[in-house]
Amino acid sequence: MQIYDLVIIGAGPAGITAAVYAARQNLNFVVISRDIGGQTALSAEVENYTGYQVISGPELVQRFEEHMHKYNINLRENENVLNLKKNGENFLIKTDKAEYLANCVIIASGKQSEQLNVPGEPEFKNRGLAYCAICDGPIFAGKNVAVIGGGNSALDAASILIKIAKHVYIINNAENLKGDQLLRQKIEQAANVTILNKSQVLAVAGDKFVKSIKIKNNGQEQELAVEGVFVEIGLVPNSEFAKEVKRNQKKEIMIDIHNQTNIAGIFAAGDVTDVPEKQIIIAAGEGSKAALSAFGYLARKKTGNK
Repeated sequence: MQIYDLVIIGAGPAGITAAVYAARQNLNFVVISRDIGGQTALSAEVENYTGYQVISGPELVQRFEEHMHKYNINLRENENVLNLKKNGENFLIKTDKAEYLANCVIIASGKQSEQLNVPGEPEFKNRGLAYCAICDGPIFAGKNVAVIGGGNSALDAASILIKIAKHVYIINNAENLKGDQLLRQKIEQAANVTILNKSQVLAVAGDKFVKSIKIKNNGQEQELAVEGVFVEIGLVPNSEFAKEVKRNQKKEIMIDIHNQTNIAGIFAAGDVTDVPEKQIIIAAGEGSKAALSAFGYLARKKTGNK
């Protein structure tokens, strides 16, 4: 089996940036990812990425991808990593399609949507219940929908849906909406939005498709007639395959200032880590740091000074 200098897991802002830096260092490496862009591809508008006053998430991902392809990077897309473990002096990465050996690894696998875990969620997934407004929003044109959550993810989804849906209910379990102030103001001023703070979803109901959700609002149970439910209650790290790597209570991979994990040769970057802020521009910067740290590790390994 071929032994790569480096395997990068993930192709969001952190993984793609790490790949560009690795290519510039002329490393022999491969990028493994189930998709391109990660959570960035699900963002409607990005207004805080330096160099772009406003750019859509999918367009920003396209720019990232174009930059990556400039270097003819070896990308294995639609491939899920199942396990990462130490294998002698190297690391073995097992996916649902193949196995890879590498001298070092950068984990940049990002996060995925958290589940509601209420009755009706599994049954109505993709039948009116979704986790991506930019992907599925157009299906609900002229219909009543609900967005579950009160942070930036929920506000971003609501900002997409207010242009499409007849009415948007925001079900927020906190006392007030959180997230970016300008985005909050935009949502709060929309004529077709009802914000229900201090609320929780009890169940999703319907027949073949979603017809309503049952909620508890300020202690009172009520049912809202909606045909679409968008779950935006947060994200969980894609770190389950890295069981040998130290993680915190949130299952985020713990790293030092050099993006080194507790295992020498395994680095991590972006939203999958315990960096305090989850932003596209921070993930990209962390990806560059991780690549430079990996390059330094490989150089020391060749000289026998690990």
